[in-house]
Amino acid sequence: MSLPLVELVPPHIRAFEAYVPSRPDPELCRTYHVDHLHRLNNNENPLGPPPAAQRILSGFEPPRAAVYPSGDSYYLRTALGERFGKDPERFLVGNGSCEVIASVIKAFCDKGDNIITADKTFAVYEWVAEFSGFQARLIPLKNNGFDPEGMLAAMDGRTKILFVCNPNNPTGTWWKRDEMERFLRGVDGRAIVVLDEAYREYVDDDDFPDGMEMMERHKNVVVFRTFSKMYALAGLRVGYVCGQKDVIDYIRRTHVVYSVNSLGQPAAAAALENDAEHIAATRAMVARANQLLLPAFEELGLEYVSGAGNFVMVRTPASDSLMYRHLMRRGVMVRTMTGFRFPNWIRVTLVHEPVMREFLAAFREVVELVRPGPGA
Repeated sequence: MSLPLVELVPPHIRAFEAYVPSRPDPELCRTYHVDHLHRLNNNENPLGPPPAAQRILSGFEPPRAAVYPSGDSYYLRTALGERFGKDPERFLVGNGSCEVIASVIKAFCDKGDNIITADKTFAVYEWVAEFSGFQARLIPLKNNGFDPEGMLAAMDGRTKILFVCNPNNPTGTWWKRDEMERFLRGVDGRAIVVLDEAYREYVDDDDFPDGMEMMERHKNVVVFRTFSKMYALAGLRVGYVCGQKDVIDYIRRTHVVYSVNSLGQPAAAAALENDAEHIAATRAMVARANQLLLPAFEELGLEYVSGAGNFVMVRTPASDSLMYRHLMRRGVMVRTMTGFRFPNWIRVTLVHEPVMREFLAAFREVVELVRPGPGA
């Protein structure tokens, strides 16, 4: 007797395509016949975690692996509360920000509801909504940034959440304080506004609208942050959401407990200790990489988009998938951007100068190889 899968699986799941992650680096090295691979595809921080977090990692005792972690990340939430001057009960910690995104959507969306975000941003907002059976209304970017008027115009009585990635991945654009205030007044408390500030620590500007402060005047605002980017704990998967206590209480009802492991919790808490030097060093590394790459892109006559964050996008003279394969054969891994709705663009993580120089050498070589000649 055959299994009636078509009848068992809801239509919105059948229509959804699964995300296929890349294979492990050793497998990729064998495939592309290289002996090393510079990972410039996931916006990872090559400086590694701050010193206090490194001490936690090196001191983890194997017997602790047999003991379940704190189910609600108690000590990490306490550390976050102390850092931001808020009640720890206003924080919810998840297995990376992706789990937190799912918890927020589950908490507020019902059949027939919709969420609103940009068409060219972090795709997980759209994915989670769609495979959960809710409509994702995607508003085109305006000058490579979120369009506040477009998002407000798309709202209706079934809009539950508006996701604003600020700074935006992958363009690095961000709303200034006045623009964010106008947007939040336009929403007027009719829906939850998620400010995803995964790259907030890369912004050093007094005009940045810090969500941790905004939520005190706009009770419908919740903020996502992560330890994966600036704090270099991507392998441990720790993200969190902060908001008003009654908002977080509803999100907590949909959230899976014990999802953040016993190493990630204390490492993340330690990462917050005396982190100014680590943040300054990371920002300096990113600035030097920008100073190297952007003039080179201009010299090559290539359009690029550079803003806040540890990444830059550049338009390529051939398909992004072809550029990816050629760069992989030279030991450099970048992110193709067709999936972000930027066909024929690649995104490059900004890292140490020696690696940036190696990337540029490979990139120039590939551009020369694939760029059409004068008579083409």
